[in-house]
This record gives sequence, structure tokens and C-alpha cells, in this order.
Amino acid sequence: MTISSQQSASEAFAIEGAERPSRWLVTVDHATNRVPGWVGGGSLGLPGEEMARHIAFDPGALGTGRGIAERLNAPLIHSDFSRLVIDPNRGEDDPTLVMQLYDGTVIPGNRAVDAAETETRLARLHRPYHDALETLAAARPDRAICAIHSFTPQLRGKPPRPWEIGVLSSHKDRRLSEPFIARLRALGIVTGDNEPYAGHLDGDSIDRHALAPRRPNLLIEVRNDLIATPEGEAAWAARLAPVLDAVLSDSGL
Repeated sequence: MTISSQQSASEAFAIEGAERPSRWLVTVDHATNRVPGWVGGGSLGLPGEEMARHIAFDPGALGTGRGIAERLNAPLIHSDFSRLVIDPNRGEDDPTLVMQLYDGTVIPGNRAVDAAETETRLARLHRPYHDALETLAAARPDRAICAIHSFTPQLRGKPPRPWEIGVLSSHKDRRLSEPFIARLRALGIVTGDNEPYAGHLDGDSIDRHALAPRRPNLLIEVRNDLIATPEGEAAWAARLAPVLDAVLSDSGL
């Protein structure tokens, strides 16, 4: 696969600014809540209010990622299917690849998913996204990857999450995460280190495209109430982009 145009898209992904010159590649795995028409006629059997929740995608992550990519003059790739159809941030053998229950919500359209249906979703969505991501990542030998996600302020039945930003990292590579966390905290941003989630998952996007090939990387989680509007997305992009630039520049990587 070659990607040379400024804009490229398929049913699985979209790319913006493929030829931008930054070392950074910005990724948004959980960008949209779209269900392709060939999956349950475009529905997983959930009402609109459920599909608008964090269970279906990462609210605010795409707008924030776009803002960061534009400020860094970096390419961006994002998925174009709901994480509930098949999760692009999971390995193909992960038991949570196709979720049947998420944060208290049963996913009717996934209750009868068998191996053949999972393979179809892998072939049409999951694998094309990852193939395109790897093509962009390999376009330059000094590539660094910044994955943008968002998290909900509170899961059902769980305590509130106080962090504004969570920086997730693996024990295999904390070369950028540690200085990034330090800079955010120095700015007064309430920053979690592997909060609200643990940062390493075998086979996930960072493991596959950054850890295995030893590319410098950051995975940033923004609390989604902070990026619930275009103004919020723009404000956080403006805060995060210069820190990303400085951390990578100062790292010597």
C-alpha cells in the first residue's frame, strides 16, 4: 500500500495530511461511532443515546487529534468504525475484540457474532486500518507515534476520575512518557501515570506499531468532558501540541 495524497480514505479509515513533514504520526483508534451498513443494516441494536456514549467511541478524541496534528504539521490517521463493531485497539486474538457487554450495556448486535462474522469485520475494517497505519508509520525511519484517546469522567458504579490527562505507557518504553508527564504536571495539569488504565496490552496499536519496532511513542487520554465542544478540543490541542514537540525534540531520540 502506498499513501501519497493529502487526503485518503476507505470504509475502515481516513488519513489527513499524509505528506505533512513532522516526525509525529497522530493516531485516533476510537474516532467515530459509525456502524457500516453491512453490519446489522448499520445498527448494533443500541439506541442513539448509547451509541453517543464512550462505549461506542472516544468522544472528542478526533477533534483533539486533528488540532494536535495541524499544530505539529503531522499526518493523522483515524478509524471510521465504532469500537463496538470491532476494536482496532485490540489484537486479533484478544477476547475483547468484539464486545458483548461494555460498562453495563449489552450490545445486541454482537450477541450472536461467530468466528466467520469476526473474520469479516477483521478483513474489512481492522486489518485495513492497521495496514494503512503501518504504511504511514514506516514512511520515515525516525517516526514517532502519538495516540489520542479520551476517557469518561466516571464509569457506572465507580468513583469519579480526577485526572484531566492520562498518559499510558508500557514498561518496555517510557522514554517519552516520563518527561511528558513531568512537563504536564509542571503546567498544573492533573496528570495520571497509567491512569485511569494500565498502559500495556499485548497486541494493541502501540504495542504493534511502536513498541515492536522501537518507535518513540505516547498514548494520551483526555477526560472527555474537557473536550465535549469544538472549543474544548481546540484548547487542549493548543496545550498539548507544544509539549509534544518539546519532549520529542529534547529527548534526542
